[in-house]
Parts: sequence; C-alpha cells; structure tokens
Amino acid sequence: MSKNQLNKFYAELDEVHADDIASAPGRTAKKRQSRRAEMDARLFIRAQEAAGEFKFTYKAARFEEAWLLDSLEEIAGQQLISDVLRKVKAGKEASVYLCRSGASIEARLLAAKVYRPRTLRNLKNDALYRTGRIDLGEDGSALFREADVNAIIKRTKYGEELRHTSWIAYEFTTLEKLYAAGADVPKPYAMLKNSILMEYIGDDGMPAPTLNSVTLDRDEAHELFDRVVLNLNLLLQNERIHGDLSAYNILYWDGGITLIDFPQVVSPESNPMAWTLFQRDVTRVCQYFQAQGVKVNAGKLAAELWTSHGHKIIKEVHPSDLDAENLQDRKIWEKQQKG
Repeated sequence: MSKNQLNKFYAELDEVHADDIASAPGRTAKKRQSRRAEMDARLFIRAQEAAGEFKFTYKAARFEEAWLLDSLEEIAGQQLISDVLRKVKAGKEASVYLCRSGASIEARLLAAKVYRPRTLRNLKNDALYRTGRIDLGEDGSALFREADVNAIIKRTKYGEELRHTSWIAYEFTTLEKLYAAGADVPKPYAMLKNSILMEYIGDDGMPAPTLNSVTLDRDEAHELFDRVVLNLNLLLQNERIHGDLSAYNILYWDGGITLIDFPQVVSPESNPMAWTLFQRDVTRVCQYFQAQGVKVNAGKLAAELWTSHGHKIIKEVHPSDLDAENLQDRKIWEKQQKG
C-alpha cells in the first residue's frame, strides 16, 4: 500500500482535525502527515488479516474500520465481544463503541474504549499528569528494565510506544482498583493492545448522558453530590486523583452516577501539582452542583478531604513553574531504578 493510499485512509478518520496536524511545533503539516503514514503502515496489513476473522455491524470509514479491526480482533478472538454495534462517543484521545458481548462475559452489552494512534492523539500537557508516575507495561506492572526506562527518557520511537501503552494501562489499573474498592466506576473486563473493555452504562437505545446535560431536582442533587464526595474520598484512599474531573465525565443513569476517563490520574504524594489538580477537580464538581441548588464551599471541602487523608496543603504550583518533561524523566529514572 502506497503512502498516498495511507494518507487517504488517515484523512477519513473523523476525529482528525486540520488544526491537530498543524499544531506540532517545529514540524510542518506535510512532515507530520508523512510520519503518521509511515508509522502505522503495518496496521493495514494486520487489519486485512483480521478482517476475515472478525466482522462487525458498525459501518466505519475505511481507516477507522482498519483501526478497530487491529485494536479489537484479539478481544473478539477471546470471545469477550461478538460484535461492534455503533460508536457512542468520539473524543480527541479515544472513542467509545457499544459492543455485543461474547460467550466469555455474562453482560449483554459492553463498552470498548479504543485509543487513537499515538501520533493522532490531541493531548496537551500530558507530562503534567505523568510526573511522578512509574510507567506501566501491557500487564499493568511497572517497567523496570533499563532498556525500557532509557527508551522512555530518550523519547525514542519504542519509548513513545511504551509511554502510550502506559497511559492506557493507568486507566485500566485505576478502574480495577476503584471498582474493587466500591467506587462508582464501570466494571473493567480487559485491556488488550489499544483498547479497554468495560461495563456499558446505558441501554440499547442510548448511552448514559453526562451529568452536565442533566438538570436535577434539589433532593436528588444533594444525594448525588454526597455520592460524588464519597467517590473523591475513595480515590484519595486508593492514592489517586482523577486530574480532570467535572460534570462532563460523570455519567448519569437510573438515578445514579458513574465516574469515567481515568488515564490522567495522578498520585497525591509524588506529583507536585497534586493539590492544585485536586482543588480543580473539587471546584469543577461543586460548580455543577451549586447550579443544581447544593450549597457548598468548594475550597473548604477540598481542604477538608485533602487533610483528612494526611496530605499537607502546599503553596499552589503553577504548571509554568515546572520543567515538566525533565521533571518527569528524572522521576521515572529515580523511582524505576529503585525497583
């Protein structure tokens, strides 16, 4: 398959925007497009092999179809899913698909979160969240091999793939940990390749809406706010801060809530921005519930939750005060060498 053909496939991916292509500093759109095509050339060969084994109902554009085949073929092979029915959410970093379960899972419907190719992700400032985290492998265990750590620090092609896998693994392992702790999160089933398979929240007709699109009566608002606070407590108990929590990534269904989107979680202890990010999470959530009639002081609530788990309130650190990439690399090296 020629580069021109590959570029046409990429052009059909509906989440790719022209401003994404032109936004990379020091790299022209033409060079980025060429690099993108070269990096994933093998995808289409693999997808063609998988196409004969796994077919699905969802009518995708050609590139999206190839990416889904490559990302989900192994999950289908393990009889975890039997069909992809439709796309339920398109995001800058990943898309979520409604799937019919396979023979290995009792639940009838599942959600597959499929991450976009690394070069197509439109994620800014991810070093802010990676700071203080040990990178994880496909099995969720920490990467300690010197060759892997060096590749990550030097930002080689292999190192970038490891970082991409680690980003996904943090979401999956966080879901496992929080679900086991009783938090309101989707039940995780599997992480394979570029995808996470989890509980689907919704029904055949529609997925659960995000909380920001729902108007609550006052009694229900108070009840759900208390539930969110419980989940914030559970996160801290399990050494996690969501890092991007708001009413936009809390689902509402059958009178209950479900927190979603966890790849950017940070540690309360090892990330110097932890208190600032936690304050932001609490403030955003409180802004929604204040509009629903709940009276709450966001700053006071954040401080009470934070200190109740033994954390100290420190002077606010602005992201611009950090050399995030160098700090991240140093943390990776120091922590992983100790292992």
